[in-house]
Amino acid sequence: MNLSIARLDPGHAFGINGQMVKMTDLAIKNIPQYTLTSAALEDVNVLIIPNFVDQEFLYANKNIIERFLADKNIVVFCGHLFRPWLPGASLFMPERIQHHTDYNIYPQNNTPIFDGVETEDMTVNKGVAGFFARGYYHTTAEQEVHLRFKSGHVVTYVDRHATNGTIVVHAGRPLLGYSGHNKTTDRIRTQFLAFLTQELARLQEAQ
Repeated sequence: MNLSIARLDPGHAFGINGQMVKMTDLAIKNIPQYTLTSAALEDVNVLIIPNFVDQEFLYANKNIIERFLADKNIVVFCGHLFRPWLPGASLFMPERIQHHTDYNIYPQNNTPIFDGVETEDMTVNKGVAGFFARGYYHTTAEQEVHLRFKSGHVVTYVDRHATNGTIVVHAGRPLLGYSGHNKTTDRIRTQFLAFLTQELARLQEAQ
């Protein structure tokens, strides 16, 4: 089965900065956040939820997300979770920073998403540290960790146990937005798409 990706659109000026780089080789369905229904997701198998969405709305309608995952689909949330609408996820915690190197981020568990991506390229942008991620999530032993801060706190993880589907949580900007920077972070978009393709195939085989 091919990827059928939808992005929940915050529909306001703050959300513009979170838009993903346009991809000519992949069509992404745009769903205005307040039109989110189970019907809107009928032809979708990957739902990307960016920062700046209305999390109060998602909390009030979390059953839609739960049903989507129950059907062996994938939800990707990139941002700061402050309402418990995402199954199995803790709330976002800010990282305590005492030195700029505390922002350093390190790939874990031979992650295919961040394979070959250098810590320096993720941590520092135009000489400033901290743009990639500034906080973390608590995880359980069953959740697969892909990125950690120097402190050990988790920046990115995958959860295949909380629901019938797969949940990807990343405490930063949209993972499909990394492209054209002439750094190793340019690998993230392509590798993340490959990860989603493989993950969807695994879910479909399990049906």
